[in-house]
Amino acid sequence: MKMISENKAFGGRHIRYRHRSEVTHCDMTFAVFLPPFANKDNPVPVLYWLSGLTCTDENFMQKAGAMKWAADLGLALIAPDTSPRGEDVPDDESGDYALGLGAGFYVNATEEPWKQHYQMYSYVTEELPALVESALPVTNERAISGHSMGGHGALVIALRQLNRYVSVSAFSPIANPIDCPWGKKAFSAYLGKDKSGWEDYDTSVLISQRQHTIPMLIEQGTADQFLTQQLKPERLLNAAQRSDTAITLNMHEGYDHSYFFIATFIRNHLEFHASHLGLI
Repeated sequence: MKMISENKAFGGRHIRYRHRSEVTHCDMTFAVFLPPFANKDNPVPVLYWLSGLTCTDENFMQKAGAMKWAADLGLALIAPDTSPRGEDVPDDESGDYALGLGAGFYVNATEEPWKQHYQMYSYVTEELPALVESALPVTNERAISGHSMGGHGALVIALRQLNRYVSVSAFSPIANPIDCPWGKKAFSAYLGKDKSGWEDYDTSVLISQRQHTIPMLIEQGTADQFLTQQLKPERLLNAAQRSDTAITLNMHEGYDHSYFFIATFIRNHLEFHASHLGLI
């Protein structure tokens, strides 16, 4: 790993790294916050944060206000990029922000020209944790969270990797991507026209198929401009009722899709994860 920058924050360290990924076949960047006193003799558990469309590793660290609470709780934060990047990495030719660079959707693409690089599911679940846990003072105790496209990614990953994460949360997640414009475009491109393969990356489908026991916390604002057409949180409740799965979905009057919403409730989410990681 090559360090790009380091800043002291809340007694801890915010660090950005770049490394060559064997999974995405390009250079990947990710951000880390290490709380005070995290060292090789005192490793700490990790919350992975997955950001949304058009974001990078920087948005969450700079806008969410999470580092203060992570410092108090003794929790490391890891924020990967939202897609592979580089001169050889394909992008959507029309310039649509919901496909290509910044829009990896946390899937493993099976279709050309995407499949060589767009392997974000394997990157987030396998390569990045292995790298982080071998090089930084963290344990293999993990929780995962995210926003919008990243909320979709966090929920899907946690539901498919039940033994790897102790808890999952999401802000404004794309709840049913196989039935919304963002998801249909991305999945058609990355996964092909056979929709049976799409269901492996759809939270509502995964919840409805069987009961899950992983603690799950979701926040959604009622003034979110994407609420009705793209996010569809009611699909999560319907799926949970069908499978008798326990989820917590909090609807917040007047809040939108922005980081103002995330910053308002991020402390609750960090404490939620910290409680399941045994920190409080």
